[in-house]
Amino acid sequence: MRTEFRVLAALLCCATLAPWVSSAATPATPAAVTAAGASTGTALDAYLAALSTWQGAFTQTVVDSRGKRVGTGRGRLTIVRPGRFRWESAPDGADDAVQLLIADGRNLWFYDRDLDQATVKPQQEALPQSPAMLLAGGADLRAAFKVTSGGRRDGLDWVTAQPKDAQSDFREARFGFRAGELQQLVVVDKLSQRSTLLFSDVRRNATVDPALVSFSLPKGADLIGKPLP
Repeated sequence: MRTEFRVLAALLCCATLAPWVSSAATPATPAAVTAAGASTGTALDAYLAALSTWQGAFTQTVVDSRGKRVGTGRGRLTIVRPGRFRWESAPDGADDAVQLLIADGRNLWFYDRDLDQATVKPQQEALPQSPAMLLAGGADLRAAFKVTSGGRRDGLDWVTAQPKDAQSDFREARFGFRAGELQQLVVVDKLSQRSTLLFSDVRRNATVDPALVSFSLPKGADLIGKPLP
């Protein structure tokens, strides 16, 4: 099960970071995202236009192309726009978060506590079109994604984002909003595996401790790659 969540973390955040996943986006300013929101008007555009920080807990479920559940877990996501985030997750049954992803604005770090190993790449090289960086403002929304309104379903207003890069490791991301707040994120990969995140305890535009979006290598841990200074 932990393998599924390693792949999910890479899929959501950084498909070229981990050595088992293969696959760059130009950082965007909040002003660029705001302009996009003003001209198009989906729930996602409006949400991003007013966003500077975001913090929330989530539960996650992964099902394969036949609808069989292959994993469940939980975690927390912290975003500081533009271009920084912290993603920590663990499968159900684990006492603590076992995977940690941090984009600090210069480098992208992946730390696996089970392996006591960190992988790092320069952020601009490592970040593809990904759902996490879409939320973090790491790419011009309309330049990197085809964004369409998905209508209202199950009490949520849905917006679908499809990467324009054919090499992206995911097919689409669906964002579900209720009363203007992000409630769900569904990511479908190229093999039709579906990962669903349900958010709770969401705090928008609250102060975020800078230490949450920086990384210090734990003593004794192995490091693969060389970070930018």
